[in-house]
Amino acid sequence: MKSFAIKGAILALFGALTIGLGRLLGLELDQVAFLGVALGAVIGLVPDRSQTERIVGFLAGFVLAWIGYAVRAAVLPDTATGRATFIFLVIFAAMLVALASRSRLPLWSLLIGAAAMVGAYEQTYAASPVLFVSDSPIAATTILFAAAMGVVAILFAAAMGVVGTKLLGKEIAERRETERDSRHSSEVST
Repeated sequence: MKSFAIKGAILALFGALTIGLGRLLGLELDQVAFLGVALGAVIGLVPDRSQTERIVGFLAGFVLAWIGYAVRAAVLPDTATGRATFIFLVIFAAMLVALASRSRLPLWSLLIGAAAMVGAYEQTYAASPVLFVSDSPIAATTILFAAAMGVVAILFAAAMGVVGTKLLGKEIAERRETERDSRHSSEVST
């Protein structure tokens, strides 16, 4: 439990630093800092594929959503049908990337990347779709910075030996497996 608290404290510290560093860099992070740091931490914590594959998957999904917004701004109507088409195209493209990579880029990381872009930009886009070219790079920069801070927090915890050779996600996966085994054993004995 002590290691969970230390890991959580490191992540919280990096979350707070995200706002301060963003201000120093002239980024408007206040609205997306928590979203970005949390999504970046998930990329760092989930014990599925290598860190590089998870990050590349995140970035690929992010780019797919950004391209989706470009298509949405250029050719899709600003209606429920246009939004539904956007969602379909981005998720379908993410699935194709995961398939093409033979799941080396896991679908979940692609979807998290797409969700990061959507979470950071949807409200701005909805307010003024015609400003896609000027507004989307700002949203992209801010959320990528915040997500990078989440990943860096997890890497920092690992480098400091707080995490050791196991990341939090792997520890949780092992604990859940032990819980399932003990639950299965008790079910069999009853």
